[in-house]
Amino acid sequence: MATRKRATQPAASAPVSDAAIAARTGRIWAEWIVALDGAGARDLSHTAIAELVHGRFGVGDWWAQSVTVGYERLTGKRANLQKADGFAASGSLTVAAGLERLYATAADEKRQQRWLPPGVVVHKATRPKSMRATSKDGSRSISFYFYAKGRGKAQITVQQEKLASQNAALKQKKVWAKSLRDLAELAAAD
Repeated sequence: MATRKRATQPAASAPVSDAAIAARTGRIWAEWIVALDGAGARDLSHTAIAELVHGRFGVGDWWAQSVTVGYERLTGKRANLQKADGFAASGSLTVAAGLERLYATAADEKRQQRWLPPGVVVHKATRPKSMRATSKDGSRSISFYFYAKGRGKAQITVQQEKLASQNAALKQKKVWAKSLRDLAELAAAD
């Protein structure tokens, strides 16, 4: 007598909604899963799936990547926060300070000691657009980007890549959320 496999929950969520993916590709996620499963995508690499979505299904390069990542997440081939080279933690915050003030506060070496996590060192800064940093051991890639968000407002985003696990990425997201709040307080006090 054959046993039936229990249905499992998707390993993660899709990167965009059904409505957004359908508007750009003509299919919702359930349709993409059926189409890609029918084409043997469960046994393909990320690159091969993206080429399949682009070549066979005629989806542009950027949206082919979105479909591929969503498919991998929904079928358990990729976890939330997982990238090709490990896991990533990100965060963003809109601050009640202009772009120049936010950037100046973030880039100031003395103030960095008050908002950056211990051991994080900025090694490159491009005013007022971005900063690059590493952890003390130099093994982690950290990027900060700054955006004007209207009069008297700016946004900072952070992404830390090459983390070893999903748990490490989830913990680091919390660290970055606190760090960005600390930076916002510093910028508001200036």
